[in-house]
Formats: sequence, structure tokens, C-alpha cells
Amino acid sequence: MQPKNYAYPLQPDWSTADIVAVTTLYQRVEDAYELPQGVASTALIAAYRDFQAVVPQKFEEKQLDKEFEAAAGYSIYRTMKRARSESGQIKMKGQAKS
Repeated sequence: MQPKNYAYPLQPDWSTADIVAVTTLYQRVEDAYELPQGVASTALIAAYRDFQAVVPQKFEEKQLDKEFEAAAGYSIYRTMKRARSESGQIKMKGQAKS
């Protein structure tokens, strides 16, 4: 696995707790793409709920997803759609940007 060379999209007005909640979702989405076993759908859904507490507006959520996908190559939307429709481990296909 290659080292990650991108920055997470974050907002300067977020508290430390907000940043932790948002980066946890980013990390779970990365796990779904990068870990051989994927990540538990329950872990994704829990991280997403915490993320939504920080980012309640859909337009802001979509903007962060777009920025995250541009930086990392991973889609929060597609990963969460799959986590909601399947139980167990979620393993996404795709590559991170180099």
C-alpha cells in the first residue's frame, strides 16, 4: 500500500471533536477501499451519523464528499449507499489517487 499524500477536507471553524468525527468517517471510507477485509457496515454507519452531527446540511456534505473524492479517489456517497444496503463487511473497489 502506498502512503497517503493528500489532506482531508476540513473546515477551519470546526472544533477538535468535530474534526475527529469527520476524519473518522474519512478513515472508515478509506478502510472500505484499502483493507483486504473491508470495514463493517455498522462502523461506517456509526461514523456517518457522527459526521452528520457536524455536517447537517446536504450541500456541505456533498461538497466535502466531492473534495474527499478529488483528493483521495474514494466516494463517501457510494460507500455509504453500499453500507446501508448490505450488512457485514463492506469492501469497495477502486484505487486511491497517487
